[in-house]
Amino acid sequence: MNVPIKTPAEIEKMREAGRQAASVFEMLTPHVKAGITTGEIDRLCHDYIVNELGSTPAPLNYHGFPKATCTSINHVVCHGIPDDAKKLKKGDIMNLDITVKTADGYHGDSSVMFIIGESIKGERLSRVTRECLYKSMAAIKPGVHLSELARIIQRHAEDYGYSVVRDFCGHGIGAGFHEEPQFLHYDGYSPDADIELAAGMCFTIEPMINTGSYQTRVLRDGWTAVTRDRGLSAQWEHTLLVTETGVEVLTARSDEDLSFIEG
Repeated sequence: MNVPIKTPAEIEKMREAGRQAASVFEMLTPHVKAGITTGEIDRLCHDYIVNELGSTPAPLNYHGFPKATCTSINHVVCHGIPDDAKKLKKGDIMNLDITVKTADGYHGDSSVMFIIGESIKGERLSRVTRECLYKSMAAIKPGVHLSELARIIQRHAEDYGYSVVRDFCGHGIGAGFHEEPQFLHYDGYSPDADIELAAGMCFTIEPMINTGSYQTRVLRDGWTAVTRDRGLSAQWEHTLLVTETGVEVLTARSDEDLSFIEG
């Protein structure tokens, strides 16, 4: 498996891409509340990425995807298509997935959960999913295998009675939106795919965690993936750089406490 190792110049371009992706969430967060449509959210993100950042929303027209962002509500696992048909309401949970492609051609990919009003079940699922991400991030350093990170995620999710989606994965990222390696969020690696991390690798971790079964299906639009049992699903994602001593979170937001990460 040919996993790209980023040069110092490429790492700087990835840092800028990650910073831009994080800034989209910082701009958008005050707008996400009951009454807004996912179509409005998508337009806010699109306009900010293009007009303020001078970049491109990478999902737009990617293999035919019709929008700038993915908005996945309640039992939608991923790749939900924004529209103006339905407004967010109290009790909804939503994952917003954003990928910025900079003018230099590098990608920053991140996703965040939003709880609309109050949802005890949704808030618990979102918290545990973010913990899955953070616990796996904290273990990243050269010499660690992908399967070790996957087991951390699966163990933590299952400790709370949740399941880990099998049908979608994290991925390498750089000048390509999706590069090697694929990152499974559960312990399902074949020996040839279970690579050892090295400094300079960039990839996303983006666990999708369900309250019920891990099984999913894709709707007729060819994109929207939902839980088969209509249980809630949550996802958090960061773009990450393996350093000589640990990990750098390229899409870190100003509201995050990442003090648990060393190096």
